[in-house]
Amino acid sequence: MTTTAPRAVFVTRETDYELLLARHATREQARFYLETRGQRLADLEARHAKFQAVLRQARASAPADWRQALVRRADLDRFLFAPDDVIIAVGQDGLIANVAKYLSGQPVLGVNPAPDLYDGVLVRVPLGNLHRALRASHHGDITIEERTMVEAVLDTGETLVALNELFVGHRSHQSARYRIAIGDSAENHSSSGLIVASGTGATGWARSIMEATGNPILLSPQEHAVAYFVREPFPSVATATTMRAGKLDGAPLSVTSHMNEGGVIFADGIEQDYLAFDWGRQVSLQPSGRMLRLVTA
Repeated sequence: MTTTAPRAVFVTRETDYELLLARHATREQARFYLETRGQRLADLEARHAKFQAVLRQARASAPADWRQALVRRADLDRFLFAPDDVIIAVGQDGLIANVAKYLSGQPVLGVNPAPDLYDGVLVRVPLGNLHRALRASHHGDITIEERTMVEAVLDTGETLVALNELFVGHRSHQSARYRIAIGDSAENHSSSGLIVASGTGATGWARSIMEATGNPILLSPQEHAVAYFVREPFPSVATATTMRAGKLDGAPLSVTSHMNEGGVIFADGIEQDYLAFDWGRQVSLQPSGRMLRLVTA
């Protein structure tokens, strides 16, 4: 453990009010835009003010001798996290997934600024407990869940890590074509793409696929395993549909692209942050060696 005071890194995303102002340039233009659609800017302003109040209280909860930093979600790929940082995500559950892939073992605390809007599955630290939880996190004297993440490794050496799931497919709505293989089993596919989900992600996109297909796969967030799901595989003389879903706790899932252009791999629904996956490229998908260290109380 380091002898210097750690840094509290607060991670946020833009509020709906801020996004609206960025789009319309001025408050009056934003107000006019909403009012012509029967909506009130005052509602978004009130939610923005509530969020800012929670953020101020969260930052005031950091120990006085700690350094602080504030980083927006859009800047995460340019922010340098230090080994002794303690991360505080103030926002909805998805913000935990957004920051997780940039970390290397730092503890993460989630604060829910709007329990009436967000479920709080991952952002579970009450604001009133934050001061105590920050000190306890630094000293390792608190309950931490080590959640499995999923990793894609391209044949070029490029990697991408996700907390919930990785998507492999075409960037548009056209069919994705590829060859899928696990151990000695392999087949060519034409589908809407596939996802590889962790136990954390099994409650989201993967859950909707399992419910639609009636093919449940039991997977806990802390189990060192992930699961793959092929979306709408199409049978033809050249493509098969046998390998639709399965758990990956040993051999990785290997996918070879048969797409001339438009093939992509992206993580946790962030389509802008992707790896190109065009014809002939190969990717290996498996549980990551990195874990999310999530503070739960």
